[in-house]
Amino acid sequence: MAGTLPAEGVGRRTLRSETLLVLALSLGASGVSALISFIGSVTKPGGLKDQAATLNSSYAPGRPWLDLAWQLFGIATALVPVALVAHLLIREGAGLRAIGFDLRRPWSDLGRGVLVAAGIGSAGLAFYLAARAAGANLTVVPEALPEVWWKYPVLILSAVQNSVVEEVIVVGYLLRRLDQLGWSPWAALAASSVLRGSYHLYQGIGGFIGNMVMGVVFVLLYRRWGRVGPLVVAHALLDIVAFVGYALLAGRVGWLPTA
Repeated sequence: MAGTLPAEGVGRRTLRSETLLVLALSLGASGVSALISFIGSVTKPGGLKDQAATLNSSYAPGRPWLDLAWQLFGIATALVPVALVAHLLIREGAGLRAIGFDLRRPWSDLGRGVLVAAGIGSAGLAFYLAARAAGANLTVVPEALPEVWWKYPVLILSAVQNSVVEEVIVVGYLLRRLDQLGWSPWAALAASSVLRGSYHLYQGIGGFIGNMVMGVVFVLLYRRWGRVGPLVVAHALLDIVAFVGYALLAGRVGWLPTA
C-alpha cells in the first residue's frame, strides 16, 4: 500500500503516463461522460428529480438471449482495465497482492466488508432520498431489465463488476501510483475521492457528494487495513442490495422513488 519504489527502469514520467492511460480507459473517461450527462440534465427543462438515471437496462428488448449476450459482454469488457492494472503491477514485481486484492484473508475481508456496507448503506439511502427531495438528484433507477430467468444473476454480476473495477483502480492502484509519484496522503485522498464522485455526477449533485464522501471513508479504511478486499466486498453488497432490492420493491413501497 505504501509508496514502494517502482520497478527498476520505470521512471516517474512513465508511471504518470501509465496512470493517466489507465484512467482514460476506465473511470476517468466515465467521469467525463458523467459530466457531459450532468450538463445535459441541468440544461433540460424541468427539475432533476423529474429525470431518471438508469443503471442496468436492456440492450436488446424482446430478444432475451441476445440481450444476455450483450449483458455478459459489457460486464466482461468493463473488467479489462482491471486486467491491465494486474499486468502493470506484475511487471512491477508486486501483483494484485500488493493492494490486497487476493484470497489471503477471505474471512477478515468478508467480515469487514459486511460491517462497512451496513454502516454506509442506510446512510447512503437516506442521503439519496434527501438529495432527490431537495431537487439535487435525478431519480436513480438501479435496474430496468426484463423479467427473464437471468435477470438477478446479471444484476449480481454487474454489482460485483462495479465493485472490482472501482476499488481496484480508484483506491488500490491509484493510491499506490500517487504514493510512488510523491503525492502527499491528503492530496491522494482528495484525488481518489473526487474521481469517485465525478463518475457518479450523472446522478446529480447528490450522487457526486455522496460518493465523494464514500470515497474518503474507503481511502481511510484502505490506509488502515492495506487491503481493497474488504472494500470490494462492501461495494458489491451495497450494489447488490440496491439492484436486487429495487427489482423486488419498485412500485410496491411508497418511499422508493421510481421513474
